[in-house]
Amino acid sequence: MSGIYIHIPFCKQACHYCDFHFSTSLKHKDGLIQAIIQEIYQRKKNWETHRFETIYFGGGTPSIVHIADIEKILKAIKQNYHINDNAEITLEANPDDLNLEKLKQYKAIGINRLSIGIQSFYEEDLVKLNRSHNARQATAAIENAQKAGFNNITIDLIYGIPSLTDTKWLQNIDTAQQYNIPHISAYALTVEPKTALAWQIKNGKYPPVSEEQAARQFDILKNKLSGHNFIHYEISNFGKENFISRHNTAYWQNKPYLGLGPAAHSYNGQQRRWNIANNTKYIKNIQNRNYYEMENLSKQDIYNEIIMTGLRTIWGVDLNRIEALGTTYMEQLIKTTQTYIKNKQLILEDHYLKAHPDSLFLIEGIISDLFIV
Repeated sequence: MSGIYIHIPFCKQACHYCDFHFSTSLKHKDGLIQAIIQEIYQRKKNWETHRFETIYFGGGTPSIVHIADIEKILKAIKQNYHINDNAEITLEANPDDLNLEKLKQYKAIGINRLSIGIQSFYEEDLVKLNRSHNARQATAAIENAQKAGFNNITIDLIYGIPSLTDTKWLQNIDTAQQYNIPHISAYALTVEPKTALAWQIKNGKYPPVSEEQAARQFDILKNKLSGHNFIHYEISNFGKENFISRHNTAYWQNKPYLGLGPAAHSYNGQQRRWNIANNTKYIKNIQNRNYYEMENLSKQDIYNEIIMTGLRTIWGVDLNRIEALGTTYMEQLIKTTQTYIKNKQLILEDHYLKAHPDSLFLIEGIISDLFIV
């Protein structure tokens, strides 16, 4: 089974922490939608043997474009690819884009899962992050989504914001639970190079981000949600039974995925392909198919990929997959994991290598130590 990701690279304004590919100008929106549809037709031949169980509109902010645009893309996908009848179809949205009528229309065209970028229910935090919505719009979006008939809703929250006290963070989690949100994606505020946040911190306009605060608030989140039947299935993702993201889980389990639109990535198990992160060049070059790069993955690349994705999740790394790469790779893994297993940061269980729950916050550092470079 495979997934399809569509990158809609438009936003109302730039969040200070974001380093994704996006544009705040809708000038080339119509041309870009047409280019995405053209890419759907172009790539049909290479993906005609795949059955797709998920479709994901990400960005950027997909909710900023007209519903008719989303519908056109969905129609083209369903006409050209094998889509399961019970496919999970997710749309990322900002709260200020969601009124009741629009949500009913999303439901009518086949969207059955919403990912709402709440980030915080506190006005102060939203202003500091330069979010386009306010606190009231955050709760109204959830209320309207539920009224429109959406029960499969995930929200994004950010912790480690300097203005976010532990008490406020706990209240953010409590608010999500009061609305019976079945899935939460929570991320530590990260300072990415070349973002407004990085510039503000460097120039003393914003306080430095505290890793100690982030680690503490990560523990608060884990402890709170574990007591309310949430499964902590990936570092940043918590879902109740039957509400785990099927699309994102496919990434972490190394299943193939097709990426459409500028900056979108694709993976078929042996090759990785990525589209140019430039809207104008993507539109201009779609005709001559000169809008992407591709690499064939070596065994070393595949090994690193298995480690990177597997250790982030509750399922861990299937050692059969490492053994299939050859004796050298299994020996490498045994050698590099010994200390971590001895210190109980990693666990060997039924031929799976997993992160100890208490080590999850630091797992990315451990993963990088296990890479073959």
